[in-house]
Amino acid sequence: MGRPATERDLDAMTETLALAFAGDPVWGGWAFPDRRRANEQRRALFRLWTESVLRYGAARVTERCEAVAEWYPPGATANAEVDQERLVVLARELLGGHAGLFLQGCELIEASHPQAKPHCYLSLLGTHDDHRGKGLGMALLREGLALFDAEGVPAYLESTNPVNTPRYERLGFAKIGSYALPGGGPTVEQMWREPGACPRPASRSMA
Repeated sequence: MGRPATERDLDAMTETLALAFAGDPVWGGWAFPDRRRANEQRRALFRLWTESVLRYGAARVTERCEAVAEWYPPGATANAEVDQERLVVLARELLGGHAGLFLQGCELIEASHPQAKPHCYLSLLGTHDDHRGKGLGMALLREGLALFDAEGVPAYLESTNPVNTPRYERLGFAKIGSYALPGGGPTVEQMWREPGACPRPASRSMA
């Protein structure tokens, strides 16, 4: 169902994720409070992050990028020094006075990332608005987890929307912590999955 993402998918991946996260508590309102420019700002920053993840070759997409799973493999860093420098410059250009708070939140997310054990990190998972309700996002996630199970590798993600947390739990993820983003921002749930973790029974809810 899914396939490895390539550089040719950059535009489509960015568009899917920018739309998918428009209503997200973190990557919707908190990160981009200027509603007039939020879509433009989200696309620019998500493009930067997607360029970064594509270098590692672990991201997966459906055939036409209807769903996107941006994975970092074990040992990769989500914010290499060059990417961090680009993030700071772009955030200041796009967000003006909100850039400081935004970058504080990004630093908190990075600092809270568990480092004791090698794992695959799901940075972003999203389904294009035109394809919601078909189960594509969760199917793509299950497919990736099956690959990691075969290799005996754990997985980690941050749930930025409480609606999605039970979906991750049904796939064997467990909460290991949480933190609130600065400026009275929303809570981020940290979730970990050991390889072969027994999934919970599925419900009718689909992403």
